[in-house]
Amino acid sequence: QVQLVESGGGSVQAGGSLRLSCAGFGYTVYWYCMAWFRQDPGKEREWVAVIDNDGSTSYADSVKGRFTVSKDNAKNTLYLEMNSLKPDDTAMYYCAADPRRLGGGRWFRPTEYKYWGQGTQVTVSS
Repeated sequence: QVQLVESGGGSVQAGGSLRLSCAGFGYTVYWYCMAWFRQDPGKEREWVAVIDNDGSTSYADSVKGRFTVSKDNAKNTLYLEMNSLKPDDTAMYYCAADPRRLGGGRWFRPTEYKYWGQGTQVTVSS
C-alpha cells in the first residue's frame, strides 16, 4: 500500500525558511514522478514544483528562485526547501506521486497524480 507522509510545516515570519519532507512507504521514490502542490481554503490546488522520474525539475513562476525540490533515494523521501517565504506562500502543502513519467505537459495537473499525502500547513506572517 502506497503512503505519503508530509512533515515540516509550521509558522514563520516573512523572509524565513522551512523545509518540508514527504516520506514514501510502499513504493520507491526513485521510480516515481513526485510533486508539491498547495491549497488555500476555497481555492483550487496549485502546483508548486516537480521532480520527474528522470530527475528533471520544474517550478511554478511564483516560487522560482526561492524553492528547491529534491529527493533522497536512500531515504525514500521528497523535500521542498522554501526560502524567502512570503505571506502569499501560506497554504496547506501536499506531496503527490505517480508511477509514470508525466512530462512538462502534465506536471501541473492534480488529476495526473495517483497518490497524495495528508498535507502540512505552512503559515507565513508579515
